[in-house]
Formats: sequence, structure tokens, C-alpha cells
Amino acid sequence: MPPASPSPILRRRRLGVELRRLREAAGLTGDQVIERIGWASASKLSRLENGRSRPDPQDVRDLLDLYRADGTLRDELLGITQEAGDMRGWLKNFPVMTQQQRGFAELEAGCAVISEYNPVLVPGLLQTAEYARIRIASVHEFDEGTGDPEAAGGIDTEVQARLARQTLLSREPHAPRYTAVLEEAALGGRTAPPEVLREQLVQLCELAMLPNVTLHVLPQDTRIGSWYLPPTAFSLYRFADPQDPETVAIEGGFTDVMSTEVNALNGYKVVFEWLCTAALSESDTLSWLIEATGRLPDTADPSTVAYGAATAPSQRRRHSGRLTER
Repeated sequence: MPPASPSPILRRRRLGVELRRLREAAGLTGDQVIERIGWASASKLSRLENGRSRPDPQDVRDLLDLYRADGTLRDELLGITQEAGDMRGWLKNFPVMTQQQRGFAELEAGCAVISEYNPVLVPGLLQTAEYARIRIASVHEFDEGTGDPEAAGGIDTEVQARLARQTLLSREPHAPRYTAVLEEAALGGRTAPPEVLREQLVQLCELAMLPNVTLHVLPQDTRIGSWYLPPTAFSLYRFADPQDPETVAIEGGFTDVMSTEVNALNGYKVVFEWLCTAALSESDTLSWLIEATGRLPDTADPSTVAYGAATAPSQRRRHSGRLTER
């Protein structure tokens, strides 16, 4: 079943796909639609069909009248229109959320399956508060150096927003199935001070024991396929509503690109399969994380991590309330 609060961005995309399909079925061009409805802006229809604007219910009614949509489809699309515009209601689930984090939160909210790969970082959904703080602060230092007036503050807010997103992994009853491939280099000493890195490794061990979470560590000398090297970090999103288009988010140095284009999606799906095949198994990954934790400075005994889970993954159980308390 879909989550109780579907993501507005997914609703906008779903609505846009349906409106474009109806227009093409009616044999109308965009210019013809604009002329017949009498809209002043030629880009209005394009923004609606591409899911880039919050839809006005009356605009959607006008389009459905023009396209002669039947009653059942009409009711369905008007319901989607209401969900697409309900940003205030949706954001009640996230009392702290920055604009930067919102796009990812909207994508993740309606997901049934999330698959992620990152060659240099622990993905945001897995980060501890202190690890996230270091990562965000390092980017802000660069932004301050370039004179960006909006980048100087708000680190605490961004950290809290990232932690708010993490509740997705333990929500009941609609937690998505989450799989991540982590490069060994992303868990090395260059990423954070030893005490922060150790806390991050402990959290990864805990997360790996959630029944809906699968983690794979990719050792640095492991060959991928025929010597394939992934060029960038990426995330794949499949949604609970099968009518919502699958999405790939390709992470760049200073910008992210999101696409629903089928060929791009299929390519990244194949790459993710290669990565999972090359990486350590689920149980070997947990053993690797436990051993790496034990090699770092500690204020507690590393044996407090559940070693038994490494040999009996079927016995993993849900640890409630641990993801965002740090």
C-alpha cells in the first residue's frame, strides 16, 4: 500500500504524465490547447505536463473538459491534483526541512524501493548527526569562499532536516526496501575524525540489522564486471504506486540531476546489479563493519555490536527509535 502522505512532487509528475497522454490522445498540440482554453502564458501547459509547477484545480478541470476525460479518470486526476498542491499538509511530516533537503525527502516519501551507490560518502539516509555536520560544514566552507550569502548559516537546521529524512527507514508500516553499496574508501580515515567515523560505523551496523535495509561494502581492490568504474554517485527510486514513474538521481559535485528517462534508468539498474554482485555479501558486510569499528578509538567496547547478526542475518530485528537519537 502507498504511504499515507504521498509526495507532492510525485503527484505532480504523475499528473503531468496523464495530462500529456490525454492531450496526445485528443490529437492536440500544446499551442492548440493554450489557444482553446485561453491561457495567457504559453509555458503554463509545459510546466504542468513536466510536473514543474503546483497545479491549480480549475486549470486541471479545464484541461479535462477539453480532453473529454471520463468520470472515473477525471475523479482520479482531480484527487491527484489536490495531493500535488498540498505542500503544507505534506510538510507536517517534516517539522524541520530545508529547501536543499526537500527535493530528496519528496522523492523518498513515496518509495517502495531505494537503491543507492556513493563512491566517497555515506549516503544521507545512513549518516549520523556528527558525520552529517562535518559533510555539510565542509560544503559551506566552499560556498563561503565563493561568496554565497545563503551558505554561511543554517548547518544545524540542515543536519536536523537530514535526520528527519532518516525516519523513513523505520516508519511503520510503509518502510521502503533500502539497499546501498558503500565503497571502502567512503568508510576510511579521510572522511571524518576517528570518533565520528566510529560512531558512523556503529550506526551502519545497527541499520544493517533492520529487516528492510541491506548494506554492501565494496572493497577498494575488487573488480566490477569487465573493469567497470562507476563515474558518479546515484540513487534509484521505485514508488509504491506503480503509476508513479521510476526515477534516477545522479549526484554531481555541486548539482544533482533527476531523470525518469527509461534508457538512463535501465543503464543505472544494470550498473547497480554489477555493484551488488562485486561487493561483499550482506553478512560479510556486517562482519567487515564490526571489524572496522573495533580498529577505531572507542569510549565503549566494540563487542556491544551484535556479532551474532553477522552469521545469522535471518535473525535481524527492528531497532526502534535509534536512527535519530544521536
